[in-house]
Amino acid sequence: MIFSARRFVVNALPAIGLAAAVLGGAPAWAQAGKQGAAGGIYTCIDAHGRRLTSDRPILSCIDREQRELNSSGTTRRVIPPTLTAAEREAREARERELAIERQRAQNIIRRDQALITRYPDKAAHDAGRAEALSQTQIVVDAAEARLAELAKERKALDDEMEFYRKDPSKAPAKVRRGIEDNAQAVEAQRRAIAGQQDERNRINARFDEEAARLQQLWQARADHAAGSAKR
Repeated sequence: MIFSARRFVVNALPAIGLAAAVLGGAPAWAQAGKQGAAGGIYTCIDAHGRRLTSDRPILSCIDREQRELNSSGTTRRVIPPTLTAAEREAREARERELAIERQRAQNIIRRDQALITRYPDKAAHDAGRAEALSQTQIVVDAAEARLAELAKERKALDDEMEFYRKDPSKAPAKVRRGIEDNAQAVEAQRRAIAGQQDERNRINARFDEEAARLQQLWQARADHAAGSAKR
């Protein structure tokens, strides 16, 4: 298949001199530019996976291998990347950082969209906070009810121990075990209540953070609506 240089020009530089200057005056590129003026065809695959073709060395492929083709489409020669390994590594590191930043920005946009969809106004957010806190209160109420039961059980055990006040070692093993078990159960319920208080603190902190962000989102939405109404 015969290639036409003019048909494949997609990334040609305005002048050979400019190409040599931009490419750092690399001899291979300068020589390639001179040959390109005589009808060479250059092709490469750029960083986005696109195949580019030009009648001159392709600037967007400066960091990767290019092929100079004959008019028949066969490879005349391979032009190596101009960048050094260290330069390529630095460039790739920058590209990775930019990709991470773009991904982070996209994640923020998605999170904000989900947040304002779930809580379209302050009333909805306040209701969400109340619902989350109510779940912890259920656990606290159950623990406090259990503590009241344990207090009654402990009183009965203490009353029974009154018979052995002078010599507690004579108290039945069942009574002594009952007192120990009661004390452990009381401690477990108190830990449960403390844990739920910690959970309430975490819930309030999360909703406070959300409220601050939502206030910005609600305001931005209102400003956008006002601007659209004026237009």
